Amino acid sequence: MVTPPAVPALLDPLVRAFIDTALPAIARRHGTPLHLVFPQVFARNAANLRAVLTARGIDHRLCYAHKVNRSHAFVREAHHRGLDIDIASAGELDSALRAGFPPARIEATGPKGERFLRRLLDAGTVINVDNRWELDRIIALAGHPVPILLRVSGFPSTAASRFGMPPDEIARLWPVLAANPERVELRGVSFHLDTGEHRDRLRAVTGCLTLLESAWASGLSPDVLDIGGGLRQVFTADPDAYDTYTRALRASLLDPRSTMAWSGATFGYRVGDTAAHGIPVFHKYANTVPATTALAALLDAELPGHHRSLAAVLTDNLLRLWLEPGKALADHAGITVAAVQFTKDLPDGTVLVNLDLSRDQVTPADQESLVDPLLVPAEPRHPGPLGAFLAGHLCLERDMISTRAIRLPFRPHPGDLLVFPNTAGYHSDLSAGTAAMHPLPPRLAVTRDRSTFSTGPDAGYRPTEEGPCAPTTTSPN
Repeated sequence: MVTPPAVPALLDPLVRAFIDTALPAIARRHGTPLHLVFPQVFARNAANLRAVLTARGIDHRLCYAHKVNRSHAFVREAHHRGLDIDIASAGELDSALRAGFPPARIEATGPKGERFLRRLLDAGTVINVDNRWELDRIIALAGHPVPILLRVSGFPSTAASRFGMPPDEIARLWPVLAANPERVELRGVSFHLDTGEHRDRLRAVTGCLTLLESAWASGLSPDVLDIGGGLRQVFTADPDAYDTYTRALRASLLDPRSTMAWSGATFGYRVGDTAAHGIPVFHKYANTVPATTALAALLDAELPGHHRSLAAVLTDNLLRLWLEPGKALADHAGITVAAVQFTKDLPDGTVLVNLDLSRDQVTPADQESLVDPLLVPAEPRHPGPLGAFLAGHLCLERDMISTRAIRLPFRPHPGDLLVFPNTAGYHSDLSAGTAAMHPLPPRLAVTRDRSTFSTGPDAGYRPTEEGPCAPTTTSPN
């Protein structure tokens, strides 16, 4: 089996130090697999995003998108740091309330059925309304003015979305809202785009500003523009290495003798006789722009038709900016650790490394991780790089943790650890397999006081008054 190029992952220095000094002992004490979260990294991410907004004088509300991770530590850290929270289920509502969030600091987004709506109304949260049915039910059930946002979708030249209402439908709601001031209070309009392109966001902002102006003309007084989340993560430590690997992988799809792809995997490419086309399922790993840089560029960009930056338009019109980042707050704030169960050689020379967890505990099933895990040996070993595929512990052919060949520094032995970096943003929690009665990996919160690491159950984490929230850089794998 040919040894593929390496794709080193970017690591936060705190996480890197933990792996180098404390991880083996923690794995021996608690067993594997493990999800480990780092609330201090989460807090620093929040501080960095806030610094971008504060530097531009923008009145803002930063909500942690709870759905990105089940971690109680992240929720409690968000509350402690003065963030608000975006919830999308009754379970997340309970989690936010247990962490101490008052209802005014909780915003409910996403689709909502009757039962969930009633819970939200009883709790008194802000409701980001997805559709006309939700609005009608709120008006019918509310016994007091409910603060709401209206979610907008269907902007020109943007992809279709299952969420939100078209601008013309929303504009027709102003008389309904004006007629029910004792039931609903319009705080503003919102959108969420599944893209990192500034031109799409600026186009959406322009559409929302037009809606706000028409609402003001109708006698309403919204003052919030909510641009959702979607700020991206940075996974790779070396963009050139990423490009080298992806070029090799793409070329290998045209070679029937290649050993870089497992069992006909094409990674989202459309493979023809002479070329592979399309966008691969790992395209997000190509991003090299940190969330803070992307947010700053968006705020400083000139808004079409206004001849001023978005930041200036917001401040000049006394508008509040709401954001709901999830991935950007969890970026580099979590890892997943698995143990090698055995390594085997298949008849065609392929090396297969079996681990004690399943694919969907480290990456969404429809994606492929394009950074390499770290191999931590149980005892020192001489390097001897090889290519291998990683297999999960489910008795299913599809449970391949990697369907691309990964470069490892030496042949793994049973008991060695594999560390999957940057898994806190959806990777560890979007879909956790429980087939064959395998238990879910426990989750531990890791903190550092000077050079000493402490770990404990995620559910028992309590923030301290002080924490290392000053900006720092990340380090390569």
